[in-house]
Amino acid sequence: MVAPEPTGASALTVALEPVVPTSADNSTESVSKNDAFDEIKNKFLNEIDKIPLPSWAIIAIAVVAATLILTCCFCIIKKCCCKKKKNKKGKKGKGELGMKNMKGGEKQQEDDEDEDDAETGLTGDEKEEEVKEKEKLGKLQYSIDYDFQENKLTVGILQAADLLSMDSGGTSDPYVKVFVLPDKKKKFDTKVHKKTLNPVFNETFVFKIPFQEMGGKTLVMSVYDFDRFSKHDVIGEIKFPMNTLDLAKPIEEWRDLDSADQEEPEKLGDICISLRYVPTAGKLTICILEAKNLKKMDVGGLSDPYVKINLLQNGKRLKKKKTTVKKNTLNPYYNESFSFEIPLEQMQKIQAVITVLDYDKIGKNDAIGKIWVGSKSTGLGLKHWSDMLANPRRPIAQWHPLMPEEEVDGALAALNAKK
Repeated sequence: MVAPEPTGASALTVALEPVVPTSADNSTESVSKNDAFDEIKNKFLNEIDKIPLPSWAIIAIAVVAATLILTCCFCIIKKCCCKKKKNKKGKKGKGELGMKNMKGGEKQQEDDEDEDDAETGLTGDEKEEEVKEKEKLGKLQYSIDYDFQENKLTVGILQAADLLSMDSGGTSDPYVKVFVLPDKKKKFDTKVHKKTLNPVFNETFVFKIPFQEMGGKTLVMSVYDFDRFSKHDVIGEIKFPMNTLDLAKPIEEWRDLDSADQEEPEKLGDICISLRYVPTAGKLTICILEAKNLKKMDVGGLSDPYVKINLLQNGKRLKKKKTTVKKNTLNPYYNESFSFEIPLEQMQKIQAVITVLDYDKIGKNDAIGKIWVGSKSTGLGLKHWSDMLANPRRPIAQWHPLMPEEEVDGALAALNAKK
């Protein structure tokens, strides 16, 4: 019974023996690691000491470098997060339609179109019919012929049909403007046909254009609805780039009108005039001082402008005067005065219409623009007239922007119609 005891003791001794050397090894390893760290630290400090900079500069460089590194890391993390959010939103928005997109993009487009049609209550066929109805502006029959020997382009405006009604009564007062781009100097207008959507014109117009210049020209036929008291509305137009036409033989055909581009109001230029009235003598003096930035009317990019003054009373012309012609300029200087004998009691009935025209030796002198001043005028025209009457015997000068001829004529016609 006593024999097993020494065996247990020996076993216990054996079990404890490995523990002691293990702790010793760990302490040795930790000491050796500390020594290695100290050695690296000393080397690092020695290297820093070798740098020919003060310690504060080295610290500042280190702080800046650390800040840059942190900023770059922050930007990268933020970019990744934003991408994840976008992807999540895309997945949520698509739903079942997103799964259909995996089969092809066309399916998604069709679904979108169907949804739009469902909202408006239109089927595909009805939608096409609606678009076609919007495009129906009418059609025009015309003829084009070019004489190679005479270098003449003859354009015939024959008739129009099924024009869009522009007036409240369901009709229009159509006429056609014919001109050639880009110079747009020569413009021809047909006669106005009242209250019809199927006018017959049968009018021809001639443009003299050398054949070598034809390739860069565009012939335009614009159909307008005439309005006596306001701006004429365009119904539609047809444009012919001349390099696309076969001019070897005469052309006569029908064509549907296209919608016309809504052009910005064209800048015609400005004119400076002076008004002076002497009540005791009953004398009105209009001085045409100068004009600037006039519209180019000649092929060379200039104009030959002169000014015409018409004195109207109740729509009837009393007197007219005109200045000299200034050649090849868009900024003419005149300083020409014209006097009219007008009693004070008639001054409320007088309107002065001032027109700037481009002189042409061969054809008609084209109007560049107009203004009118008087007691029944509006805007600057009325203000200028009122200032003149409020300051008798003193010349009052004022710049006026030129307006389109038809706009001024329409305003004067409306004024006379009220009477």
